[in-house]
Amino acid sequence: MFSLSNIIRHHILTLTPYASARDEYTGKEGIFLDANENPFGAVIEGNYNRYPDPYQWAIKEKLAVIKGVRLGQIFLGNGSDEAIDLLIRATCEPKEDNIIIMPPTYGMYKVCADIQNTPVQQVPLTPDFQMNVDAVLAAINSHTKLIWVCSPNNPSGNLIKREAIIQVLDNFKTGFVVVDEAYIDFTEAESFTQLLDTYPNLVVLQTFSKAWGLAALRFGMAFASEDLIKILNKIKYPYNLNSATQSLILEALGNEDKKNAYVAHILQARATLEAMLQEVALVKKIYPSDSNQLLVKFDDAKGVFKYLIDKKIITRDRSNVQLCEGCIRISIGTDTENASLVEALKAY
Repeated sequence: MFSLSNIIRHHILTLTPYASARDEYTGKEGIFLDANENPFGAVIEGNYNRYPDPYQWAIKEKLAVIKGVRLGQIFLGNGSDEAIDLLIRATCEPKEDNIIIMPPTYGMYKVCADIQNTPVQQVPLTPDFQMNVDAVLAAINSHTKLIWVCSPNNPSGNLIKREAIIQVLDNFKTGFVVVDEAYIDFTEAESFTQLLDTYPNLVVLQTFSKAWGLAALRFGMAFASEDLIKILNKIKYPYNLNSATQSLILEALGNEDKKNAYVAHILQARATLEAMLQEVALVKKIYPSDSNQLLVKFDDAKGVFKYLIDKKIITRDRSNVQLCEGCIRISIGTDTENASLVEALKAY
């Protein structure tokens, strides 16, 4: 049976969090003499002399409608990386508890675990980059706290089969299954956020760095049960999202149509680039993608990668990554950028 108190580290459950000035008074009007701020203003243009809303309620009110979740099911952080770090910090006793990842996958799961001295169990995906459910379930032990699923996956770009993730959710009740949906906007698949009330052991990560085009703002989201969100808010830095980011994200939330138009253009560009790459003799295989990237296999990936850098065309060499031998990951660019890539490859 699922029990949050058996998953969260005991001292985190009993921790008294830092109480900021904006925790004690949440009003917007008054003479503010509580937070040792500069009363005269900022040294640059803009109202930056006051601390921001520590819980970003204005953003959450809009996001709750867009995502179809409740306010209390939303955590906002400095990129998805903050939520990744906090989830490990909240659940895993160093050197004792462990997490499960499925390489090839997003590297920050292991990095955050390594920083916190948390053992990492690696259960590779199958050669077609799908989850080996039996192997994942067999790897679970009494100290497993988190299972990380990147879907669509990075660097392979494909969705992990929904039924496989459901099977793990149904069979792992002593920790959390974290579904990282950084690239979900590029698919027609239903987000796992719609299953939050069905699975208290589910956490879903999303970001504004990809489809929304706001990578520079570092804005990530975690969706989970209200009880887990309270824990994450308890251990995050008090003012983890600055006022400038919050203001710009609020503006962005009014431009969802523009985001959707960008997605449509990227998907068309991906299809066009894939067709052009099929005509390049160097290309040995193009893996199916449900995101804004293509994993492409070459005879001499390292040579091609270095050649492209010399041409000022920057890709990611994934040839040393498990199951990605001989592969380069290519982000989808503009039509002009994609054409320049193909032209360079043909001249190699």
